Amino acid sequence: MASEPGQTKPNILVIMCDQMTASLTGVYGHSVVKTPHLNKLAESGIRFDAAYTSCPVCAPARASMMSGQYVSRIGTYDNGTLFSTDIQTFAHSLGLAGYETILSGKMHFIGPDQLHGFERRLTTDIYPSNCSWVADWERDQAHGIQNQKGYLAEEANPTPANTQLCYDEMVQARSLDFLRDRYTEIREKGAKRKPFCLVTSFTHPHTPFEIPQEYYDRYEGEEIDLPITSAQAASAEIEMDKWLRDYEGISPEVEKDTEQIKKMRRVYYAMISYIDDKVGELLKMIDQLGLRDNTAILFTSDHGEMAGERGYVEKRLFYESSARIPLIASFPKKWQQKVIVTDPVNLMDLCPTLIEIAQGEPIGKLDGTSLVPYFTDPEYGERDRSVMSEYHCEGSLAPTFMIRKGQYKYVMVHQGGSQLFDLKADPNELNNLRGNPKFSDIETSLRQRILDTSDPDAIKVAVLQSQKRCKLIWDEMKSSPEIHWDYTPVEDSSKKYVRDTVESLRPSKGKPSSLD
Repeated sequence: MASEPGQTKPNILVIMCDQMTASLTGVYGHSVVKTPHLNKLAESGIRFDAAYTSCPVCAPARASMMSGQYVSRIGTYDNGTLFSTDIQTFAHSLGLAGYETILSGKMHFIGPDQLHGFERRLTTDIYPSNCSWVADWERDQAHGIQNQKGYLAEEANPTPANTQLCYDEMVQARSLDFLRDRYTEIREKGAKRKPFCLVTSFTHPHTPFEIPQEYYDRYEGEEIDLPITSAQAASAEIEMDKWLRDYEGISPEVEKDTEQIKKMRRVYYAMISYIDDKVGELLKMIDQLGLRDNTAILFTSDHGEMAGERGYVEKRLFYESSARIPLIASFPKKWQQKVIVTDPVNLMDLCPTLIEIAQGEPIGKLDGTSLVPYFTDPEYGERDRSVMSEYHCEGSLAPTFMIRKGQYKYVMVHQGGSQLFDLKADPNELNNLRGNPKFSDIETSLRQRILDTSDPDAIKVAVLQSQKRCKLIWDEMKSSPEIHWDYTPVEDSSKKYVRDTVESLRPSKGKPSSLD
């Protein structure tokens, strides 16, 4: 079935993972990490080499991606802040454009609306949908930023199973079932189906650092590279320590244990290979069902992973390991192939991109811009393009911003420290150019771009108010255990297989029936 009957718009498959840093993948040039399926996807499409998250933490990044707006504009500041149901998303626009919009896996929506425009979810979410994870800047101001996750480096190990593996296996199974069921309904029952947008969203390679032995064994004998240590990076972090240091840092003893650090990174590499296999399975199914010629495929992550760099694990920082993400787009019959884009782009650009692919209409003002011109025009480029990311969450005591333009990246903590890096000359971000008179014009220009877009004073007030509201909601929900917002998928099995009508028991197109 090369194309589905009567369908003129392309299908869309968005494959999303969690906490994958671009630089630690084979598709982005790492010499050890094995990602053959992502490599193949990039060879048939476009690889964005300067793609950034809109916020280096899960729920805000995903809400920003869905809405195409800055996290401060939609008020999704952290992993416990409500994502308001009246904020339009690409799923709303695609539904209005005639698409069947399906979500399988994690999206970390906080609040009672667990669809946000998707007409159906195939799985529950992995994380809580309530406000229990809301940040508390007032507490942090009084007691200091808490080190919560440094132990993750110490506990890296192979495992036969854990919660994340169970979840991602379910996510994959439901996604593959959706594609197979759709195919059989059209082929065997003559059903007419709208074009689909399927978002398959995995939780790997998010911590904990655990993976089945078979994946761990893929890196037996491989040279696992060591990260830059906190001592090596210290000079670039002067004046930033008050806001960054001591949060999710690896203990000095563990950081000095090079074998344990290598083990942690080996597990992380294996987790990336696990996701690569899932990508391969999805692409194989798309090919087997004859859908590849009419399906646009996009792969990305919500944010990166420090993986020991500078003595940190997880994310929440604007260093490249945390903020830079993979982004690959492929549609061989329609778009360019084997193209590398070096212009900076943002995760929230996916919203207008998906809307344009679907020939839909955006609802309201979007901060993201469509990437479709990069897909179709070999001469397209934006010399002055810049992208901004924000962080107003735990581990920071004030609104924090990052902007990337050309080879320069500027990080600013409101009323605090700042950093300026020349990523071409200093890809490891070891030389903070802040205050260097040779770069004063660049520093001033990038800072002004942030201030032209955002009002840090107003954002700080809004964040504190939001935290108070969400804490109140959570206190009430704790007192009423029967209240929850978690999503439970409901399936009507009465219409599956050959049980829905008598006609479905009859042979089609003159073919003999095994039921006769």
